[in-house]
Amino acid sequence: MRKMMNKVTGNMKAAARKAALLMKDTRGENYVDTAVKILIAVVLGALLLAGLYTLFGDVVMPTLTQRIQEMFNYAG
Repeated sequence: MRKMMNKVTGNMKAAARKAALLMKDTRGENYVDTAVKILIAVVLGALLLAGLYTLFGDVVMPTLTQRIQEMFNYAG
């Protein structure tokens, strides 16, 4: 039992040392990767929004307006 407890204690100390080293790491590789991902997402979102805005403005809204006017045209 003592041998198992020593092994578990050693593993926990090793994990704590590894975590401490990761916390002290200041290379910044993850920050750059995350910034690039966010930038790509923002640019793609803006392009998608611009495309949808153009589609709705040029195609959908005039057709929708015409159909609504035809639907409520009681004169014939």
